Amino acid sequence: MQIDLSGRVALVTGGGRGIGRAISLFLAEAGADIAVNYRSDADSAEETAAEIRALGRTARTYAAAVEDFDQDAAMAEAVVRDFGGVDILINNAGIASRGQSVADTDPAEMERVVRVHAFGPHYLCKLLIPQMRTRGRGDIIMISSVATMGMAARGGPYNMGKAAMEALALTIAKEERAHGIRCNIVAPSLTVTEMGKRLTKATTGLADIHELDARSPFGRVSTPEDVAAAVTWLVSSANPYANGQKVNINGGG
Repeated sequence: MQIDLSGRVALVTGGGRGIGRAISLFLAEAGADIAVNYRSDADSAEETAAEIRALGRTARTYAAAVEDFDQDAAMAEAVVRDFGGVDILINNAGIASRGQSVADTDPAEMERVVRVHAFGPHYLCKLLIPQMRTRGRGDIIMISSVATMGMAARGGPYNMGKAAMEALALTIAKEERAHGIRCNIVAPSLTVTEMGKRLTKATTGLADIHELDARSPFGRVSTPEDVAAAVTWLVSSANPYANGQKVNINGGG
């Protein structure tokens, strides 16, 4: 089955770089128009939007810190006004925690990380679900992490934020299925992004993330495109029934 998202509109948070950029481009290649959210890197967001337009799709960029409800409300209003509605919400924006033990974690860091990963998706779902209910089919994807499988030490804020995000997804999957809205979780492992490269250097001392290829499943570290492929299938008519599911993009562990 060929995936066709023509006539659908997607809002991708953190959509200008890394995994968000790959998702934005995959959805556009399948026919969707894309609202690209960014926090501070306007240049990358506009470069991604330009690539989407080159595919013949409509794209606009929107600045908002997802953990700020007022900024989310302004963005949601603008996107609905500009595109006529939102059918697909990709809650992708994320930040890393600093690798401290719980005892050594700054409370401000814990709050910020959890707000980005859990409060932001909650705000955007609250704002966009009501109009999504009227559009025939809606899809919400939470970009989580395989971190929630192991809850490793020295990752308290990140583990907490992603676990809360997943709880939100499973709740929405039950609340909104009567309205034709599916909510699923996609959880990458270490991925070749700027954040992934920084994490690799911090945890292993390796300057090149690809030094991990040989010990990774299928002989390579996961790429943003691996994640985007799963997201694109989940939000398409090729997926008529999967709802409230978590797909781990980790090559089998």
